[in-house]
Amino acid sequence: MPSPAMPASRYPSAPPAASAVLPRHEPLAVQTRDGLVESVHYGSLIATAPGGRTLLSAGEPRASFYPRSSLKPLQSVAMVRAGLDLPADLLALTAASHSGAARHLDGAMRILELHGLTPAALENSSDLPYGVREREEYLRDGGRPTQLAQNCSGKHAAMAATCVINGWPVQGYLHPSHPLQRLVAETVTDLTGEEAAGTSTDGCGTPLFALTLAGMARAFGRLASAELADGASAPESPEAAVAHSMRRHPDMVAGEGRDVTDLMRLLPGALAKDGFEGIQLVGLPDGRAVAVKISDGGDRARMPVTVRALEALDIDTSALAGIATGAVLGGGRQVGLLQATDFSSLSPTNDVL
Repeated sequence: MPSPAMPASRYPSAPPAASAVLPRHEPLAVQTRDGLVESVHYGSLIATAPGGRTLLSAGEPRASFYPRSSLKPLQSVAMVRAGLDLPADLLALTAASHSGAARHLDGAMRILELHGLTPAALENSSDLPYGVREREEYLRDGGRPTQLAQNCSGKHAAMAATCVINGWPVQGYLHPSHPLQRLVAETVTDLTGEEAAGTSTDGCGTPLFALTLAGMARAFGRLASAELADGASAPESPEAAVAHSMRRHPDMVAGEGRDVTDLMRLLPGALAKDGFEGIQLVGLPDGRAVAVKISDGGDRARMPVTVRALEALDIDTSALAGIATGAVLGGGRQVGLLQATDFSSLSPTNDVL
């Protein structure tokens, strides 16, 4: 008797043609439990010198990927270039994936009010606060998902404000053809030194560009090494303004208990931003930079790999010990460790972007 026909699967038997060629990722982190490797995180990374020369690489750092929220500092530079002028704490919030603490939501509201706007101007998605403690407190107080509570609200408030400053339509500011988004695209190309390989839409609704880790590292190196104005008569570059605000107010870029905030506090001069799907960027004041992408999109391996890459650049990472590894528990006691592999033993190359 013939077997009954199986229902057609909702999922394709092979990836679509656009993603058929997979990046050549390499093992970047492992989790052990009592001496056995329990999990392996693959990914790609690059560390660059000022100007783009490769100091260290693993995997395929020139494969295109979506930088997600690590793109926010570049978007902030575009807005400052367009005339956005905010106090340092609020400018830091424009580049934030904030936890949703009261100071974050109040800050986004301040950006709107300074430009005669209300939360009705926001076009991002609605959500609860991103931080666990912040979300629990918000829910206890009767909060519901809103655009203001969503972790990108600082950026969106600033985008609406930039439209007011320039006389551009506020409604529709997320459309790729809007003058604001055309300026953002031009700024991203300028800072990364590369044309986007493709476009999409980020989770919050903002246009998103497919770039490379090498290009993003170049951009963060430029931002982190941009010097502040020397004297009242010297104009401060948008790159320096954004980088200075983020380093001065790391709590506004992420939040208390977040590793990006901790890194900027513990490593003076560093400029750090994470992104969904396992992305981490760090720029250093001498123009070097590190860009990491964890292939499975998981978050836990992102910072251990980043700290190991910084260590490979002869950066003193002793202050970062608390975020450099993760304890693996069994019955309440540590029985293993999540840590980066020794990818730093790879031979540096001399490629130039």
